[in-house]
Amino acid sequence: MRKLTAICLTAVLAVSITVPALAAPTQVSTRIKDVSRVQGMRNNQLSGYGLVVGLNGTGDSNKSVFTLQSIANMLKSFGVVISSSAIKPKNVAAVMITATLPPFAKPGDAIDITVSSMSDAKSLQGGTLLQTPLRGANGQVYAVGQGPVSTGGFIFGAGGSSQQKNFPTVGNVPAGALVERAVPMPFADKENGQITLSLNQPDFTTANRISAAIDQRFGPITVAKDPGTVVINIPYYYNEDIVGFVAALEELAVTPDTAAKVVINERTGTVVIGSNVTIDQVAVAQGGLTVKIGKSTEVSQPPSFSDGNTVVTTDTTLEAEEQPAGLIVLPASASVGDVVAALNAVGATPRDIISILQAIKAAGALHAELQVM
Repeated sequence: MRKLTAICLTAVLAVSITVPALAAPTQVSTRIKDVSRVQGMRNNQLSGYGLVVGLNGTGDSNKSVFTLQSIANMLKSFGVVISSSAIKPKNVAAVMITATLPPFAKPGDAIDITVSSMSDAKSLQGGTLLQTPLRGANGQVYAVGQGPVSTGGFIFGAGGSSQQKNFPTVGNVPAGALVERAVPMPFADKENGQITLSLNQPDFTTANRISAAIDQRFGPITVAKDPGTVVINIPYYYNEDIVGFVAALEELAVTPDTAAKVVINERTGTVVIGSNVTIDQVAVAQGGLTVKIGKSTEVSQPPSFSDGNTVVTTDTTLEAEEQPAGLIVLPASASVGDVVAALNAVGATPRDIISILQAIKAAGALHAELQVM
């Protein structure tokens, strides 16, 4: 037993020595505009209800009461009065239109819209959206959409069989809406002479680094209010050029800090390990046991001219094979490169690495958040 233990320890030491030591992770700088935004600058969601016409018999059926009522109301606005029961809507579909109004969009600007069927239409392919007002959450109209619908898919059927590509009941109208009303966006507090930055990923260290980078460039004018907010006092010489001041802020370089995290996608076997992941020293053994069970049929014939009968028997064989387990020591590491190199030294596949990382986390040796997708 002592001899076996000595052999195992020797093997562990030999393997651990061959693991290459990689350099510490490189800190990458990025612009402030890529990790934060100025408060007050935001998108606004718009939506509307309309009709798509010109469909080739793939529109809503007579069961869609609101489609019939919508067609009747639309025709009435053009001076045509007709009962909804007399309408055949197979070439028309009731749809919902959604769009995103970007910040500082001005009247006359064009934005993309998405058109989605509301009822039992089979396809919107080849249809045209009629003029539809798009409203914000406050009920006011901010854009008007109209134009041919591009589905990027199709549905074709004949003789009881059909073939479909993508989702033909949802389409887009590129630049299909014209902005009618601008949304006021005061991105600077002129009364107090301040601008506020909001971090895309709130973090104490990153907020402090942004504050330090701005103070180094313009003097002590910032306060890191919380992990996601940095308040900046506008220098007096930029009072008449706030846009220029924001542009100067956005170009400053900063090194964002990130939490240690390991992201695992078990469906695809993908493992993404952040640069700040560290581990304590831990030993890992990787191997497998293969069990094979086989059956063979044997026929026993009696001698000629005897009173015996033919007997059929089944012979079952059992074979077990255990692959040699690779045992390796993962040393206490300060970089993700050492972790990957050590796991590769064991010959672990991505799915093996998933199981190994989960086991290391359960053992308390992995100092990172383990996120399973």
